Amino acid sequence: MNPKIKKNLREYSIITIGLFINALGWTAFLIPAEITGGGITGVATLIFYASKFPIGISYLAINSVLIISSLRVLGKGFGIKTIYAITVLSIFLTVLQGIIKEPIVNENFMSAVIGGILAGAGVGIVFSQGGSTGGTDIIAMIINKYREVSPGKVILYADVIIISSSFLIFNSIEKIVYGYVAMSVTAYVIDLILTGTKRTVQMFIFSKDYERIADAVATQIKRGITVLDGKGWYTQVDSKILLILVKKQESHDILRIIKEIDPSAFVSVNNVMGVYGKGFDRIKY
Repeated sequence: MNPKIKKNLREYSIITIGLFINALGWTAFLIPAEITGGGITGVATLIFYASKFPIGISYLAINSVLIISSLRVLGKGFGIKTIYAITVLSIFLTVLQGIIKEPIVNENFMSAVIGGILAGAGVGIVFSQGGSTGGTDIIAMIINKYREVSPGKVILYADVIIISSSFLIFNSIEKIVYGYVAMSVTAYVIDLILTGTKRTVQMFIFSKDYERIADAVATQIKRGITVLDGKGWYTQVDSKILLILVKKQESHDILRIIKEIDPSAFVSVNNVMGVYGKGFDRIKY
């Protein structure tokens, strides 16, 4: 099979799984508990609470308008995945809402937490594959294109307005609070998934066998190593220090290499906020 086709199939398969998880969070926990979350799905749930109009159809209709008006801004590649995600998610929402009639959890707080976790996990998985579930993130990207406004702030303000609007339907502060709980949990899980897949660590390695360790890391892990000059203040002995930046999952292999070559080596491992350059993220500012 063509590698590009295989890659696309893998990405769309993962996106589909993420969409199902997201739809399950809404239809099995948030919607039955009458909890309004953020995004266009939140708008669709408000419409459903007020008129019983199917959420999947409202979600598809609102996003269709946004997609048509923003394809030029988002670009063709991003638009195709977004259209796919919106269509599939609207189907999942419609089907699951027809199947799930009663809340799985009767306690509203737990419904907000579990629903938020599933909704956030689903969106995080979709984002990790370069897709989008549409909605407020499209609005944020359009605004950011022409105004120096953080997309995160736009999405946050939009979600606050959407969730607060549930007061007009339920006349309940409690429902708003549960909505904010779901929104906070969703945002945290999305960030956890996205940063978890990209998290980078910085390793300082102090060893008399630094050359052997550097050679092993370069050949086995395929990562660059910087050799720094150091001097022990107490011993007044010159030494070499290896500085390595790697993905977090790769650090385990490097620690294994160090243990095999020099079990007595001194190693410092630190999480870093971001690494930009070849083999890591691109500078987007």
